[in-house]
Amino acid sequence: MNFLKPFQIFLVITANFDNRKILRMKQLNTLSPQSLWSYFEEICQIPRPSKKEEKVIAFLLEFASKHNLDARTDAVGNVLIRKPATAGREGDKTVILQSHMDMVCEKNSDTIHDFDNDPIKPFIDKGWVRAEGTTLGSDDGIGIAAQLAVLASGNLAHGPLECLFTVDEETGLSGAFALEAGFLSGTVLLNLDSEDEGELFIGCAGGIDTVGTLKYLSEPLPAGSFAVKLEIKGLLGGHSGDDINKSRGNANKILNRFLLDAAKLFDLRISDFNGGNLRNAIAREASAVVVVPHSQKENLIVEWNVFASEMEFEFEFAEPKLKLAHQSVALPQFVIDKDSQDKMLKLIAACPHGVLEMSTRMPGMVETSTNLASVKFKGENQIVFTTSQRSEIESRKYMAAGIVESVMLLAGATVEHSDGYPGWTPNPESKVAKITKDAYKKLFGNDPLVKSIHAGLECGLFLEKYPELDMVSFGPTIRGAHSPDERIDIETVTKFWKLLVEVLENIH
Repeated sequence: MNFLKPFQIFLVITANFDNRKILRMKQLNTLSPQSLWSYFEEICQIPRPSKKEEKVIAFLLEFASKHNLDARTDAVGNVLIRKPATAGREGDKTVILQSHMDMVCEKNSDTIHDFDNDPIKPFIDKGWVRAEGTTLGSDDGIGIAAQLAVLASGNLAHGPLECLFTVDEETGLSGAFALEAGFLSGTVLLNLDSEDEGELFIGCAGGIDTVGTLKYLSEPLPAGSFAVKLEIKGLLGGHSGDDINKSRGNANKILNRFLLDAAKLFDLRISDFNGGNLRNAIAREASAVVVVPHSQKENLIVEWNVFASEMEFEFEFAEPKLKLAHQSVALPQFVIDKDSQDKMLKLIAACPHGVLEMSTRMPGMVETSTNLASVKFKGENQIVFTTSQRSEIESRKYMAAGIVESVMLLAGATVEHSDGYPGWTPNPESKVAKITKDAYKKLFGNDPLVKSIHAGLECGLFLEKYPELDMVSFGPTIRGAHSPDERIDIETVTKFWKLLVEVLENIH
């Protein structure tokens, strides 16, 4: 942990930030609240992939210096900006506002975008804000923007504030894991990383990753071979927690379904399988390069076209943009051995994906789930299967991981688990939840839903470090998070801001 004096802040900015000129797109300047949207648009210009948050850290430190606010960073890059209470509120409880800096970096296959260097391009579309061909980063850029708007405002009533911006939430929660005791002094925390307006969250699921690795042997192509690339495109994908119960297609599962059957009909050999990307996103796209004897190519394509029609019918309502494509490609250098091919196809077929248990404590909520996130051919003749499991009940989180592990072991893969992260057990007696609920009803005339969320929030880790924290999570409506279909409802951002201001005014 270190405290940065103003001249040190400028040194950091000089090293990491001055050479980047923010090109303001001015697409969102007509939206209200203008300050929040202005900061969000500015954040969109700053590359911030997970584990590469240096530019946004520099931006936050520059912001703190510009507004004469104290700023701290810790060893992993978490940023804390403090703002004194407004006049007469000095004795109130210190409130922590919290969001994460990083964003999920997903793009459509036909979109050219370098997430390490290129800005996100937001635009307004019929009441929503979207991005051009990429994730928008409203998860959790809108939380960052709200914090900055509060910090910059001169006319809001509130007690002492601490704004916490964490790193690497999306790929491992490492910022929250590394948060040090004593870094925060507040006892009330408002997490601004929820995606459903009208809902207040007082609990969340814990999670763990299960990764299997299957070795294969490279073999030369059979004589007289024909190579074709098979592709699954156009799926919605989405967040592996929030969207796991929406019957969305998993590209890995769909492609494997065809390959498993085709391997029985043809002398089919696989050279490559590349499906999905991030552990916390449902696989939207997948492709495989396969080889068959030249005499079987026409029949293979016929079977593929029949399969495409079947899938379009099955997913007619859940996945209206699903597309199955194929193209002839140059012969690859190798195929994998038949034994490994058989194990791979059966592992993917048997590996569970989706909801495992619905909650008996909070009806209508997913309790336990698993996501077959990605299947990748990697160096040293390895096929890597990445999955993630979630549950609001710690023991069932490990039960789900054990189920997936068993499937992988039966296929001959080696298995590793991540350390995982804890859930946040709901506290029905939460004072800040009651304040937030009352504020919502006062503003909008109806009660919000108070519930737990199946997605992972950093709150469980905060509670381990600071067990006295009283927490609630809320936000505007975001759809398609973790996919290029990500979009944020403009009207709900206004309600989100009004609620945040009202809650801060009423915490004493």
